[in-house]
Order: sequence, then C-alpha cells, then structure tokens
Amino acid sequence: MRQLHSIGLGARAVAAACTLAIAMCGNAHGADDVRAGWPGPGQLYVGTCYQPVDRSREQVVRDIALMKQSGFKVVRMGDLSWDYFEPSEGHFEFATFDWIMDQMHAAGIKVILDIPGQPAPLWLHHRYPGVDLVTEQGTHLDAAERYMDDISDPDYQRLLARLADTLTRRYAHHPALLAIGYNNESGNGFISYSEADRKRFIGWLQKKYGTLEALNKAWATQRWSRRIGEWDEVRLPYAEGPGPYERKLDMRRYWSDVTIATLAKLDAIRRKNVPDKPALSNLWDSAPRKGFDYLSTYRQYANYGAMGFYPYDPVGSGFEALMMKAGMATPIWFNEFTAGGPGYYGTPGRSRMWAHFGLLLGAQAVLAWTFNSHLGGEEQALFGLLDHDSRPSWKLDEFARIAADFAKLQTLGFPRMTQPKVAIAYSFDNMIATNPTGPDATNSVKQYIVTPYLKQAHNAFEPLFKDNIDVAVINIAHEDLSRYRLVVVPGMYLLDKASTDALRQYVANGGTVIMTAWSDKVNEHNQWYDTPLPGGLTDVFGLRTNAFYNAGTWVAHIGDADVKSTIGNYEVLEPSTAQTLARFTSIDGAPPAITVNRYGKGRAIYVATPAQPQLMRPLYRQLYDSLGIEPGPKTPDGVYARTVQGRTLYVNTTGDAKDVAIDGAMTGVLSGQHWSGTLHLAPLGVDLLEK
Repeated sequence: MRQLHSIGLGARAVAAACTLAIAMCGNAHGADDVRAGWPGPGQLYVGTCYQPVDRSREQVVRDIALMKQSGFKVVRMGDLSWDYFEPSEGHFEFATFDWIMDQMHAAGIKVILDIPGQPAPLWLHHRYPGVDLVTEQGTHLDAAERYMDDISDPDYQRLLARLADTLTRRYAHHPALLAIGYNNESGNGFISYSEADRKRFIGWLQKKYGTLEALNKAWATQRWSRRIGEWDEVRLPYAEGPGPYERKLDMRRYWSDVTIATLAKLDAIRRKNVPDKPALSNLWDSAPRKGFDYLSTYRQYANYGAMGFYPYDPVGSGFEALMMKAGMATPIWFNEFTAGGPGYYGTPGRSRMWAHFGLLLGAQAVLAWTFNSHLGGEEQALFGLLDHDSRPSWKLDEFARIAADFAKLQTLGFPRMTQPKVAIAYSFDNMIATNPTGPDATNSVKQYIVTPYLKQAHNAFEPLFKDNIDVAVINIAHEDLSRYRLVVVPGMYLLDKASTDALRQYVANGGTVIMTAWSDKVNEHNQWYDTPLPGGLTDVFGLRTNAFYNAGTWVAHIGDADVKSTIGNYEVLEPSTAQTLARFTSIDGAPPAITVNRYGKGRAIYVATPAQPQLMRPLYRQLYDSLGIEPGPKTPDGVYARTVQGRTLYVNTTGDAKDVAIDGAMTGVLSGQHWSGTLHLAPLGVDLLEK
C-alpha cells in the first residue's frame, strides 16, 4: 500500500536486458493500443485485491460469493506471497491456488495474477545472503520488513525468473486469467551498499562512460581533491549524504536501471508464456525511497498505466495518475484503490467519489485495497471491505454501488479514451537533481530552488485541470511531441540534451512551449552550464536569464489584470529577440515577468517566476483560442467535469454541497433526478447529466 505518496544482473546485464526489451518490442510493444482479449473500450471493472493466504477454504467460498453479489468483475491475487507458492527452494505448491482460480472462474470473476517477486522469502535470504541489504555504514540488515531485498543480486534474479516462468506457464491458459502483474509496488525498495553492489555499480559506470577521464569530467572530481585514478577507487555515494550531487544522480540512475531491467525480464517471460495477456502491474515510480525512471521506459514492460490510488487532493492525485498513464492510449488501472486505511475506517461516499474522479481522468478499473481487513503484520490496523471479524462493512455496499454505476456508464462512452492536446514535462532525473540530501545540502540547489520541483509541476497543472482540460504527463525526450498543441516545462532544473533537442524541434515545427523559472540550469551530469541560461535554449526563448531575487511579494500585469504573487522569487530576464507579454509592476524598472519568442514556426514562452496558478491561469487562457484548446464545462472550485458522448459527468471532491450552473433542463443518469438551470451536488456527490 502506498503511503501518500543463471541470471546475474551486473551492469552489463542491466544494459543487455534493456537493449533486448527494446529490440523485441520497441514502441510497438502494446502500450499504445488495445489488443484482442485485453480489457478494452466499453468495459469498466470494479473488484478488489485479495490475499487468499489469509483465508480458509470456507472463508474463500463465502468471500467469492460476496464479491459476485457485489458485482465485482476482477480480483488481483498473488502479490506479496512468494512463499505461498514456493515454501522452500524449488518446491512449488499450487493445489489451493488452482482451486481458488477455478472458484473465481465459476463466479465469473477475472484474475490479475501478480508475480510476487517482492518481498523475497526468508529461505532465499537464508540460503543466498547476497540478497540481504547493507547500509551506507556497512551494517548487514535482516529482512525485517517487506521490500528489504537487493534485487540486483544474481541469485535473486535467477530465482525470480524461475518463479515467474513457473507461474505464467501454469496459469497461461486458465480461463479466469485476465492479465499479469510484476513485483507489487516496484520502485518502493531500498538501495544497498554491499561490496557486490559497488562492483556492479562500477560495471554500470564503465558501460556508461567508457573511460576514467570521462567519469572524472562528469563527476567534477577536480573539486575538493576527489579525482579517481582507477576504477576500484569508485565508492557508492551516500544516499543521505554527504557527497557530491553528480555521483548521487548516477547512483540513483543505476538503481533505476536495475528496476527497469528486472521489469523487462519479467515481461520477456510473459511474452514467451502468455503472449495473449497484457502486463498490468502495480508500479510506484515516484516512491520516495528509491523510485525509477518509468516515463522514459514504460513501453518496455507495461501495457496499461496502473498504480495504487490513495488520493489526498484532486490536483496532486490527478497529476500522479496521469503520470502513470503517460503517453499511453490505454486506460488507467487503479490496481489498489482507497477504501479504508491504516487506522482509518473510511468516510461514506469518499471511495465512490474518487472512483468517478478516476473516470474523469480516463480510468477503467478500481480494485479496493483490501477485501478482508488485516489481522496481523505491517498493516494490521488496515480496514478493508470486510471487518476484522469477516463481517461485511458498509464499504462493501459502497463498492457494490460503484460496480452498479460502472455497469451503467460502460454503455455510455466509458472508459474515456482521452487524446490530450496539452502535455506537462516530468523527469526522474530532475526529481533527483532538485532534491539533494545530507549536510552539504545547505549550499545546494535546495537553497536556490525554493519552490520544490513537484510543487511547480502541480502549480502548472492546476489551472488546466480546473478548466477541465485533459493533460498528459510525459518525459518529453521519449514521446512524439507533435501530438500536443502546448507543452509546459515547469521548473526543469536539469534538462538533458535529448530533452533540449526535442523542445527545439517541437517549437521549430510549430509547437508552443512554456518554461518556468529555474529551468535548464544544469546538464545531464547535474553540473551548471558554462553558457548563457537557459542552457541549450537561449536562442529558442530569445533571452538570457540573469540574476534571481526574492521580492517577497510582487504584482505582475498580464492582459487586462494585475496578478499578485504567493511565491516571491523571480529571475531577471534579458530579452534579445523575445517580446514581453507581462511585467512586474511592483518592482523597480518593471522587468519582464513573461516573454514570448518566435522560433521557426512556433512560440517559446518563458515565465520569470516559479509556476503558480494565479499567473499560469491567465497565461493559459490567452493561448487557448490560438491553440485550438477548448476548456471543459465550467464548474465551481472543487468540482470537476468531462463531457462524454453529449453527457457530462460531474464530481464534487469537497465536503461541501455545490451548485453548478447547467444549460437548461437535464436528467441525472446516476441519480435519476431532474435539474433545470442548476445542478445541486451533495458533499462528495457525483452525477452524469443528459438532456
């Protein structure tokens, strides 16, 4: 559960696995289409995550009857249960799970089979201590909690591949099987510092840089007497500091590549044994402990953007869900979905509201976490759809209502197959580069970038989202930008050459890009450019960014309105070919607040401040008409809406009643009520209106 928010795997093996995956599937892997037999248009799914390891056969029979009665179509099983299938090395037991699969099929319930590669069982840790974690200080750790596995260990990789091969071959043709998932919450693991890890990291560096000269240049080792004279002098940088940022960035990239290669290997096994079923994994690329670069690699191992959805606020949660969808044409799957929570029983109507909110984003499925409340372990106070005494709670009734809603809506144009015209750039590398750790962070980018990167991204996203416009969240170096009328680059401190080249070509070909302050200051090695800033794009934006100050507060005049700041920091813009769109009227000299430059056939707009909604909103609205971008239905704050096949779905995400102006008389498909001129939405209320 997210808290909101012989096969060796040396460096050369990591690269080889990724190369193999690209060669076998490339961009046509299936991330951008829906194939025969996959969950497709016209199908919505409500179901649950289910851990039969906790249940007796009598309980399983009763549980499945309740699922069927509630209208559930799918369950996700297998995750977190390696030793349920393989209680000792090489000894597999399937009799009970075979029976459960048969029971699910008899009830008409499909199964997502999760390969339970993490956590690794204790017998594996005992027999192969290379899978144990080692701390930065060299302390060996026992596997005290889940995900305490060194997934780069060759024995772990070998045994994981055998588990995946065995499970997928056994259930490949089972009629209940819907999809395959990999290693629950991939990305939510730990970095290990063993000697074997150090050597694998060195191999990765040798592959990446080739020579010590190139490594020394990339790591700026001339500073502080850190020159590396031979490869064996390389050490794993301390994740929690101290240490130079260039090294930490490469270490996080290495561990990202380990995760990606593991997923690619599992997908190669799926494609060999179960080619007619999609990969539908519960991934966590933004996990704070480690994470991985999903947005530049997802086509190697994912057919649907899938995640655990535990929303906290509409803007941040919507952004994260769209980040998992990425550039895919397939719908979003919420493989885990908010029901109760650790120590939190739930709020009536909340899960239903978020389920419909998901439909607005383009979701196809919600799977409650979890069916039965956990009696013990790390989540023993977690409240599921059944209480701890196995009595159905009101939450099961609520998910049954969601299932009934979805049964109606799947005949009315849901799931929404979105085609966004606006994209927001997001980068794993940039997230790492802007979040240094350790004592030396006092002189770091954190002091320079006072608005965190993710906050900038959310601030850039918020006005678009509140205008009910579909948005994609992508890595701009790995997508076809010609699909978008507008690309927003919020606070991209690190902008690598591939991204720079992509933006240059996009604007030259007629695209419009908006970049906000603190962008394009360092290169792919996390070192500041020795050229005018923004680093590789001064000619595209027609300016130079010079000094940067904190005005405390400021006022900018844009269009016909004055905008007041909530974030006082700004950059001094020195236009060359750029024209000024807005000025700071409260700062001496009225310097530019926003500039626009014609480059090729397109426009490059630079905002002198970190992204903040009150400035981005009027800027976007000035551009909508010229870009052919049409805002969605007008809604009060906290209410979101999308129109599908002439009907409009409204979702009130707040705890207050909301009145929404509507055009004429309409009927609620979900509520059955008739409305004229005004729709009244109860707190957490939803409805689909048609004329």
